[in-house]
Amino acid sequence: MDAFEPTPRDQFSFGLWTVGNPGRDPFGEPTRAVVNPTRLVAKLAECGAWGVNLHDNDLVPFGASATERDQIVGEFKAALEDSGMVVPMATTNLFSHPVFKDGAYTANDPKVRAFALRKTMDAIDLGVELGAKMFVFWGGREGTEADACRDPRSAVARMRDAIDFLCEYVKDNGYDLRFALEAKPNEPRCDIYLATTGHMLHFISTLKNEEMVGVNPEVAHESMAGLSFTHGVAQAMEAGKLFHIDLNAQRIGRYDQDLRFGSEDTKQAFLLVRLLEGTGGGGRYTGPRHFDAHAYRTEDEQGVWDFARGCMRTYKILAARAAAFDADSEVRALIADIRDETLDPLLGGGYSAEKAAALRAADIDIDVVARRGLGYERLDQIMMEHLLGARS
Repeated sequence: MDAFEPTPRDQFSFGLWTVGNPGRDPFGEPTRAVVNPTRLVAKLAECGAWGVNLHDNDLVPFGASATERDQIVGEFKAALEDSGMVVPMATTNLFSHPVFKDGAYTANDPKVRAFALRKTMDAIDLGVELGAKMFVFWGGREGTEADACRDPRSAVARMRDAIDFLCEYVKDNGYDLRFALEAKPNEPRCDIYLATTGHMLHFISTLKNEEMVGVNPEVAHESMAGLSFTHGVAQAMEAGKLFHIDLNAQRIGRYDQDLRFGSEDTKQAFLLVRLLEGTGGGGRYTGPRHFDAHAYRTEDEQGVWDFARGCMRTYKILAARAAAFDADSEVRALIADIRDETLDPLLGGGYSAEKAAALRAADIDIDVVARRGLGYERLDQIMMEHLLGARS
C-alpha cells in the first residue's frame, strides 16, 4: 500500500446515490444494475472509505410500509456494524416525486409545504437512528421557470419558516444534529433560490437558530455559476459555517456533471485541498471529505470502485503536493507578510480618531509602491511545478 491509499482516518465519505448511480441520464437508460445498499457499504469499506451518506429514499423506497422500513434499516445497520462504516450525514429527497414539481418548502400549495416538512421530519429521525450528526438541505426544486408565479421574497420567507421549524423539531427531540444548506444556481429548475454559498450565508444570519445551521458547498454547483469555489469555501470557513462539503469536478458552463474529484480544473482542486488542509497556515477543516460524484456512464461495477478510489487518491495526492508547496522556501519568501511598524498598528483593531489622523499623515509614496513587482508569476509557476511533480 502506498502513501496515497485511503484509510478511515482520512474521513472520506460517499453517498449511496453516488456509488449506487446506475448510469442513467436524461437521454439514456441505466448502464449498470441497481446495487443493494448493504453491498455498497461493504465495497466502500474495502476501498478505504470511512462513511456513507444517504437520502431517505436511497435506503427506504418512497411509500414503503413501516414493517418494510424497519427491515431495510435493520439490514443496513448490520452492514454498517460488519464493515465498521459510519453514517455522518443524512438528507431527504424533496425533488424526485411529482408532488415537488413547484418546490417543496417554497411551493405555492400549502399541502406540498406540509408534506415536505413531514417527510423531512421522518428523514431526520432516520438519520439520527443511523448515527448522523449532520443533515443537509439541497433545494433542487426550490425555484422557478415562470418567475411571475410567486414573489421571490415569499419563497425566502417560506424557506426560513421551514428551517426555523425543523431546528425546533431537532431541539424538541433532543437530537445531536446540525443542518448544512447546499446552494446551486440552476438545474433542475431554471433559477433556484439562494443560488450560491454567499446567498446561503446571509440567509442563515436571518434564522432563529443560526448557530445550528451552516453550509455544504459543492464544487460543481459553485463552478456552474463561474465562481471560485475556493473563495466560497474560504468565506464559509472564515464565518465558522463550513459544516460539510461536497467534492467533485465540473467544467464551467456545463450542466451539473458530478465528475470524479480532481478530474477537471486540477489547479482549483489543488487550491481547495490546500485550503481545507490548512497547509498555507490557516485553520484546517476537520469535518468529513464527502464525494458527491458519479462514475462515468461507460463503467461497469468495477469501474464504480475505480472511480471511488480515484476520488480519494487524488485528494491525498493533492494534499501531499500542497504540503510540499507550502514548505518550499522560495514560496514562503514570496508570500511572506510585509511588515511595517508604522502602518501595521493603524490597520487592525478597529477605528479611532487618532488612527484616522495618523493614516492621513502617513508618508506613502504610491509611485514607489506601484512599481514594485510582486512575483506572482513566479509563485504560480512554482505551484504548477509542484502540482505536476517537477518539485518535491
